[in-house]
Amino acid sequence: MKKSGFLAVLIFACLSLSAISHKFYLSVTEIEYKEEQKDLQIISKVFIDDFQNVLEKRYGESISLSVEAEEGHVKELIQKYLKSKLQISVNGKSIPLHYLGKKYDKDQLILFIEGENVEAFNSIKITNAILTDLYDEQKNVVNVKVKDDIKSLMLMRDADTDVLKFLD
Repeated sequence: MKKSGFLAVLIFACLSLSAISHKFYLSVTEIEYKEEQKDLQIISKVFIDDFQNVLEKRYGESISLSVEAEEGHVKELIQKYLKSKLQISVNGKSIPLHYLGKKYDKDQLILFIEGENVEAFNSIKITNAILTDLYDEQKNVVNVKVKDDIKSLMLMRDADTDVLKFLD
């Protein structure tokens, strides 16, 4: 009787520990259309360790993403990766995106991106495959703001592209 009770407690403890240590794979991208400037202002938040892992594995380079000791060709690798994983088109026209820079906030990396010369639009097609090549469970939340209208998407590995419609 004592052995089965101990075994039950041990199994419960192991299951609880694995549930606690389970990691969530999530990024959040905010896209805001600034009509006066004809710009898409994009802020994408990812976990630093996940982003470092994907850059190292994808490009075979050892880098360090940190405020204290950033090492390697970080800027070039980030630009290259974002170009391959984040695409936007409005009203059927592809918008070139420009990586502006980054900042560190605790365990997150905040990426600043811009799309210029964007005319007013009714339709925006977004592909966000950031980190899906490394993590099957990766989910990328995308929020798009046009004037006072905000719409959201959840993109993932097998569904990394979707379209949002905005009315005038």
